[in-house]
Amino acid sequence: MRVLCIGAHPDDCEIGFGGTAAKFAAAGHAVKFVSMTDGSAGHFRHPRETLAAIRCREAVEAARRLGIAMAEVLPNRDGELTADLEARYQIVRQIRSWKADLVLTHRPWDYHPDHRYTSQIVQDSAYLVIVPSICPETPALAANPVFLYMEDPYRLPAPFVPDIAVGIEWSTKLDALDAHASQFYEWLPWVAGTLDSVPQDSSARLAWLGRTWTPSRSPCTEAAVTRRYGSHTIQHAEAFQVCEYGRQPSPEELDEIFPR
Repeated sequence: MRVLCIGAHPDDCEIGFGGTAAKFAAAGHAVKFVSMTDGSAGHFRHPRETLAAIRCREAVEAARRLGIAMAEVLPNRDGELTADLEARYQIVRQIRSWKADLVLTHRPWDYHPDHRYTSQIVQDSAYLVIVPSICPETPALAANPVFLYMEDPYRLPAPFVPDIAVGIEWSTKLDALDAHASQFYEWLPWVAGTLDSVPQDSSARLAWLGRTWTPSRSPCTEAAVTRRYGSHTIQHAEAFQVCEYGRQPSPEELDEIFPR
């Protein structure tokens, strides 16, 4: 299978899909991460040009740690993304050129405008990837992929309701997040007012990251894990919701598609 995850920023795919991506890749499937923006606004000290280069390197390193095929950062400015034709055509070409069977992205309800517009752009591309007269220089797909949303905590106007859950290796995902040092050890703690609590030692930082980023499962995600694994001992999981655009797989097909 060919899997494409499209996030708004260079660490978003790792946050929502990193553990599952590693499982797909380990099973021999081709996985690509795409960031819609350059991530250049996400720091309190680095200027945009410097940070864009840093975040691109971090994305490539995270992909290496996950064992996935590729990570690409598109040259759209962080914090300034809009759902315009240029961005739509960027994603039509990405989905087609990767020959994607699965496409994952944010839900359209989110605190960050880049996340919301990324979701909108992917939705706007969902039908067009099979329309030959759109972006004719990149051959259209013969069939629509399955589009899915990554989990988020937002409840309005509609909460996340997972269709499939995947038990993951937390250490693998944590290692990918650790590659994004400018975010998890600098920017995000600065935003939260906890920068002074970040250890300087690399092993201590990783342990700190594991403590501060271990998510709690929602009742819906817990139910999805139980449906798939029965009486389980799954400590960490990622969950996904099928978008109503694109191909609609049955629950049985989803269970076959996603790694256990």
